[in-house]
Amino acid sequence: MEEKKVTWLELFYDLLFVSAVTTSTHVLIHVENGIVHPEYLFKFVLMFIPIWWSWTGQTMFTNRFGKDHINQQVFMVLQMFFVLILVSSLSVDFDQYYFSFLIGYIGIRAITAIQYLRVLRLENGHRKQVAMYLGTRFWIGIFISFLSLFFDSWMRYVILYAGIIVDIIVPILGRKYLVKAPINPAHLLERFALFTLILFGESVISTITILQPLSGSWHAIFFSIITFIFIILIWLHYFHNIERKVTKHAKRAGQTIIYGHLFILMSLSMIAASIKLMYVNEVSYSYMIYFVFGSVLIYFLSTSIVFHKCKNNRLDLKINHIVLLLVILIIIFIMNLILIVPPIGVMIELLLFFLIVHFYSNVSMIYEKLTNR
Repeated sequence: MEEKKVTWLELFYDLLFVSAVTTSTHVLIHVENGIVHPEYLFKFVLMFIPIWWSWTGQTMFTNRFGKDHINQQVFMVLQMFFVLILVSSLSVDFDQYYFSFLIGYIGIRAITAIQYLRVLRLENGHRKQVAMYLGTRFWIGIFISFLSLFFDSWMRYVILYAGIIVDIIVPILGRKYLVKAPINPAHLLERFALFTLILFGESVISTITILQPLSGSWHAIFFSIITFIFIILIWLHYFHNIERKVTKHAKRAGQTIIYGHLFILMSLSMIAASIKLMYVNEVSYSYMIYFVFGSVLIYFLSTSIVFHKCKNNRLDLKINHIVLLLVILIIIFIMNLILIVPPIGVMIELLLFFLIVHFYSNVSMIYEKLTNR
């Protein structure tokens, strides 16, 4: 398979999504009566999915059909203007910015669909079939979302996200076509890894904001150090799997990587928000425990599924190891419900958990290498 490199334009494109991810994450720190109201959790999901899918849609086109040519660069730059409109429209108050949000989202998706139709004359065989399928079917979801303009109140959001859901499941329904023109796995993994770095950056920013001059103290410094080590361990877990355990040459549709990363990225945003919530200590203790451990659980399960599905020579955690680690996490969670543990203690517990994950991961890899000699 031809090697595909990430271009500078793709990296610049990613930067526009930094503020979008940051805005959606900040929705999670709206505390009312000791909890993050379910309304804000729901709005976080509603914001995050269009961001993820807008970025993923263009990334998948570039992965299969992208060329570092001026015509595709023009389309990508044009798409960036719609990304800016989308980003500037992200707000807790969706109603006020709904029209501009819709213009941004539809503009991004329409340009991606047009790009598929443009490459039809350049492709043949299965690749042309894939371009035709995606280039035509994506318009169904775009059209449904556009119809939301003719509705008011909550109904227009139903229509909008019905279109987004249709858009998202189009590749799943067309898997029989997509497997015949497989993705470039090395490029796709690199793209998702780079986007994941944005989320790790959000966690680092959450840690840095704790160390403000006006509120700086030894407690804040110690909490920041523990949190930073915790983030490093998650970073090691993710990129250790990407670099050493995931095969980058298998021919596949890549749907486990694509859809699995929705939950990986969302959970990292939730972890970043939980760091702030734990430090400011404005949420109730029980809510904090459920929120923090729920975020970590989503991250661990989603990464386990993605990396196990894309494993390289079985150098990943075995099912029994994953179950054991889940049991350990659940035991820690239950202990925190029974005994009140300060936020810094919770961070130390999670830090130790990922140390255990890292240990088991390395032991599994060493064992496989020794037994395969």
